[in-house]
This record gives sequence, structure tokens and C-alpha cells, in this order.
Amino acid sequence: MIRLSVALVAILGLAACGGGSRYSGNGYRTPVVLFATGPIQQACQSQGRKAASRARCGCVQAVADRSLSSSEQRRGASYFKDPHRLQEVRQNQENNASNRRFWAAWKAFGQQAEQLCAAT
Repeated sequence: MIRLSVALVAILGLAACGGGSRYSGNGYRTPVVLFATGPIQQACQSQGRKAASRARCGCVQAVADRSLSSSEQRRGASYFKDPHRLQEVRQNQENNASNRRFWAAWKAFGQQAEQLCAAT
């Protein structure tokens, strides 16, 4: 019984020390790496752009998961092949509420992705 109690205390002590620390062993902050797969990540990678690394595209998808609905993600992914169509959406907001809502969401997503994924 004493061995079980000692083992339990040791396990609880170890569990309290690891895992959720914000600092690595050397005292520096451990960066949080964002990564996800989905339509934005796939479209990003499939276009073969020089800056479109697996890590960066995965980070952008993780931001999309936080800020865009699945339909907005699918719609946005379709513009990777033809960026001019996205420009048309931006220019055709006045008389089209759908374009206005999408552009507002897409613009906010882009700013957030730029901020969070710049280091990838």
C-alpha cells in the first residue's frame, strides 16, 4: 500500500511538471505551431508558389478554421487557381451582399493569417 501511495505521488508530481509549460527547458518561450489540413491548405499547396511551404499552408488553414465557415473556405480555395475572380468579388461589393460579407470575412482572415503565419 505504501508503494502504491509513493508511486501515485510520484506520477502526480511528474504530471504537474510537464506538458503545459509555456517555457522550454532553457527559459525561452516555446512557439506555438499552427497546422491544419483542409481546402485552403490543399489549394495553397497545389499552386506551386515559391512561398507556399507545407508549414505555411497548414498554418493558413489553421487560421481559416478559426475564422471562416466551411463554405467560405471552399469559396476562398477556389480563388487560388484564379486570383482575378477574387479581385472581381472585391470590386463587386456594392450591389451584392454575398460578396460584401465574403470579402469582409476573407480580408479579416488574410490579416490574421499574415500576422500568425509570418514566421512559418
